[in-house]
Amino acid sequence: MSNSASLDALLRRLIDTPPDFLDPPRRGREGQLQVAAVVNDVLALHGVALPAALQASLSGNLAAVTANQLSLSAVMAWLLADEAWHALRFPREVLLPVFAEAVPALAAEAAVNRYLHEPDRREELVRTAIARLGLLPAGETAAQAADRLASVSSVERRRLLDASRAAEARARAIREALARKAAEESADKWTRE
Repeated sequence: MSNSASLDALLRRLIDTPPDFLDPPRRGREGQLQVAAVVNDVLALHGVALPAALQASLSGNLAAVTANQLSLSAVMAWLLADEAWHALRFPREVLLPVFAEAVPALAAEAAVNRYLHEPDRREELVRTAIARLGLLPAGETAAQAADRLASVSSVERRRLLDASRAAEARARAIREALARKAAEESADKWTRE
């Protein structure tokens, strides 16, 4: 079993996503594409059953799951249905987080069309899939793959921005506490004199 995937072949596959995978996802009584069924078919290729919780989130009946997340799940299923991965038989604990964690995070950052039409977003989607499956892009070391994913990842940029904001808020709170303490000590000094 190879532990690498052809980045170029997967980028090409993403570009060639059939229009059916971009049909409006079924949500309530609207839309055509049954995303849970599409994802179930891909999981079945690897001998993995679609758990009830994931089926519920991909059914289109949960208001918290956006149409964008459903569409991106269908596109991810198309990507993971590539013949090159059929023989790998990814285990449940590898496949399910792709749809339960990676896709929602990606969908929160950009519309599905951006992942299909913008080179950096397309690369982010493919590299995220490869990394989540525990593989490396062919010809890259683990360090190279991680570095490149970090450089194109909008999810990683969001995480770093959030961490930076949190650190700045902590620093601001410390500065304010120090200023209050200095003011209190100064006031104390004046009342003692």
